[in-house]
Amino acid sequence: MSAGAVASWVWGNTVAARVARLPLIPFSLLYDATMQLRAGAYRRGWHAIDRFPLPTVAVGNLSVGGTGKTPLAAWIAEYCVVRGRKPGILLRGYGGDESLVHERLVPGAIVVADPDRATGARRAAAAGAQVLVLDDAFQLLRVARDLNIVVISAESAEAPAWTLPAGPWREGRHALARADWVVVTRKRAGRDAAARVVDELSAGRLARPMSVARLALDRFDGLRSGTRHPPAVVQGCRVTAAAGIADPHSFATQLRALGATVQLLAYQDHHPYSPDDIERLVRASGEAEYLVVTEKDAVKLRGRWPDEAPEPLVAALTVQWERNGRQLEQALDAALQLPRVPEP
Repeated sequence: MSAGAVASWVWGNTVAARVARLPLIPFSLLYDATMQLRAGAYRRGWHAIDRFPLPTVAVGNLSVGGTGKTPLAAWIAEYCVVRGRKPGILLRGYGGDESLVHERLVPGAIVVADPDRATGARRAAAAGAQVLVLDDAFQLLRVARDLNIVVISAESAEAPAWTLPAGPWREGRHALARADWVVVTRKRAGRDAAARVVDELSAGRLARPMSVARLALDRFDGLRSGTRHPPAVVQGCRVTAAAGIADPHSFATQLRALGATVQLLAYQDHHPYSPDDIERLVRASGEAEYLVVTEKDAVKLRGRWPDEAPEPLVAALTVQWERNGRQLEQALDAALQLPRVPEP
């Protein structure tokens, strides 16, 4: 069993999982205290904070992966492109796949993967970037930002409230005080689940504007050909879904919601795909009507997929605003100094 699978099990809601994480709770308390001390040190000015020369928006999360921060960061970058501003997307570069995903999702962006975001910002500015979008940057406290967005998934409401390692949270809910805007996302969760998260945060007197976005499967693209297919193409079909992402089960649930019968091949997040893995996927593509992969996996399969094997379909996610989407756009316009677009 992979480390990711073990963590998912320990963070589950079964009686066995609750018992298994009991010894981890002291470490979670220590971790949370350390994170609070760190945030307090920055808040009091005990550590220097870098300010970049370009308007900057940061997107991050409180939990470990799977919230939709990368699709949201790509949506923000594309929003800038549409308004005539060239965005620079800054990443840590962990796993090596997210920069390739951004390059495909936002062809008009300058994507820079560098653990040192200040160096990355200079590289992006030198390449012509006019605004900066920082992906996975909520815990990057040494960098100032003009708009600080934190993403919380409705699915995470099922997880235990403990921080790492007893739970999936990088920081507790107290960290939301640093956010300028909260975006609640949902994949397999329903509208009611997202509304409950918003209500819970509001009841906790979080005085921050909140939006709700559904991360929906918008279409399927051929891995090699790029041929576009509507979501209904998998309806009534036997599908093998391969996903090396933080929440592969949400991906399978989304496909089932389209009417597909799904067999899931779940890999650890940022899985590199060995030749043996590709052989396994080729066999799976011949046994099902469709092999469907995520964009994060597709960037590691393109150029390596055998010509004679059936072409996999790549699932394309879209951000569909269900609450306060226009208000977030207005906040981006102000923070990134984007030109105003008249109301329709």
